[in-house]
Amino acid sequence: MRRSVAKRRRDPSWDVAVLGIGTRLRHARLTRGYRLKDVGKAAGCSESLVSKIENNRLQPSLHVLHKLCAMLKIGLGELFSAADDSDAVVTRSGQRSVIDFDPLRQGKGLRMERVIPYAKGHLLQSNIHIIAPGGSSDGTISHEGEEVGYVIAGEIELVVAGRTYALSAGDSFCFASHLAHGYRNAGKREARVLWVNTPPTF
Repeated sequence: MRRSVAKRRRDPSWDVAVLGIGTRLRHARLTRGYRLKDVGKAAGCSESLVSKIENNRLQPSLHVLHKLCAMLKIGLGELFSAADDSDAVVTRSGQRSVIDFDPLRQGKGLRMERVIPYAKGHLLQSNIHIIAPGGSSDGTISHEGEEVGYVIAGEIELVVAGRTYALSAGDSFCFASHLAHGYRNAGKREARVLWVNTPPTF
């Protein structure tokens, strides 16, 4: 089963260019009549960075993607949706979609394994955040809603409203999403966190 997961992670169909994340972002920007400069300024990014992302020449971090989606008023999950995502009732071990946010930097990776397939109409969103040693959410974010999580394995430092909490396997958390939050893996081994939020944001 582990071989199946590894194969999925290397599957080129989950490459940014193939998924068309940049293309979807550009389409959302153009349909709203925004310039690259407008998006960059609102999201705190340079115009050049936004252009590279839209042209699938740069894979952005989760933090940057969240800011771009918030500015364009789209859900991050829409960028990674596939045609058959909404039909699954049961997803077997090793068959869940895994999204790599940072596959190039050794030891700094962040992946999300989708527990609830993306589909419009879901009230909940759930992913397993897989964080390599030293990996992080690249800053804090805030948005509407509420979230809850459970540390499956490893250790993380969770930051909520400026306060840092050290969590290890078996610990759980719950907080209002409007509080600025983020995390990092301060341990020496991979951390896995089951994360649920409502309404869907990612």
